Amino acid sequence: MIYLDNAATSWPKAPGVIEAMAEAMRTAGGNPGRSGHRLSVAAARLVYDAREDLARFFGVSDPSRVVFTANATHALNQAIRGLVMPGDRVVVTGMEHNAVMRPLRDLEAQGVEITVVPAELDGWVSPAALQAALGRPARLVVATHASNVTGTLLPIAELARIAHDAGAWVLIDAAQTAGVVPIDLRSLGVDLLAFTGHKELYGPAGIGGLVIADHFDPTVIRPLVCGGTGSRSESEIQPCDLPDRFESGTPNLPGIAGLGASLAWLSGFGLENIRAQRERIHAALLDGLADIPGLRIYGTGDVSRSVAIVSLTVRNHPVSRVGHLLDQEFGVLTRVGLHCAPAAHHSIGSFPGGTVRLAPGLFTTETDVAQTLDALRRVAER
Repeated sequence: MIYLDNAATSWPKAPGVIEAMAEAMRTAGGNPGRSGHRLSVAAARLVYDAREDLARFFGVSDPSRVVFTANATHALNQAIRGLVMPGDRVVVTGMEHNAVMRPLRDLEAQGVEITVVPAELDGWVSPAALQAALGRPARLVVATHASNVTGTLLPIAELARIAHDAGAWVLIDAAQTAGVVPIDLRSLGVDLLAFTGHKELYGPAGIGGLVIADHFDPTVIRPLVCGGTGSRSESEIQPCDLPDRFESGTPNLPGIAGLGASLAWLSGFGLENIRAQRERIHAALLDGLADIPGLRIYGTGDVSRSVAIVSLTVRNHPVSRVGHLLDQEFGVLTRVGLHCAPAAHHSIGSFPGGTVRLAPGLFTTETDVAQTLDALRRVAER
């Protein structure tokens, strides 16, 4: 089996993840921050250590500004619904995932104005296009760091500068970049970042987070969920303290433990080495695909301007048939269709049929690439 669906969820997981999750349930099974006994203290220490590691990873000085959520979708909803009110205007790119577009469309029905900045056919969003869209005031700009359809990296630092100059806050979706592209909120200049643990961080499903930049006032964000936090228990009012303001209820302790283990492994591997390995595999895949007649490749075709995601179509073959043949006859696992990102497919011209998406990961080998190319060549020849 050749697994090329890492943009949906990475597999296999980083070494040590499963063991860390089991160990957390064995030895730190208390409720963190809720009690003073040893199991609760051990659980709280585990959560804090992971929070501290993530703060360093994303370039914030205060670990309490890393808010744990169930996934990136949860984090994006917390930021969007917590900041935007009827009458506000939100500017988004034409490459956004439904984790952004669906909450915004829901808010649109409540009186929020949505402006979509058009993307180019390769998935690029130009700073000039954002500048034009911000000719009128906006409360928030939301942008994907890299498209889950084409892998195209957007110029986030420049987009953030333009947005701030226009008086808008900036939220980025780093679901496809956290773990493969170095991210420092201070140098990027963004206000909020949503990430998930189960993709490029090689952690478990069910854990992600919202990172709040050091300069950003978190009290302007309304909590998505209110409830018990283990703190300020004398009050029935949601606390303002971070991270408790946004972390009501019992956290996913095994998930946090697994994410902590994956972060430790990735840090030992080194992001520079990760990026180099991914570019090498990505380049080999693109080079081989260029020699197969009948394929259409979407995206920039430049590994330095994208993450390792390749979308393609095969002439005279519906994408569902291509995916089925790759899986059943050649053992190559891909994802076909619209990838929960119809806006992106509209932008690159692949709507409504969608594409076949190849998303290699850290454990993808040159042999895997060669066998995938051979399989696609055989499918295209039919």
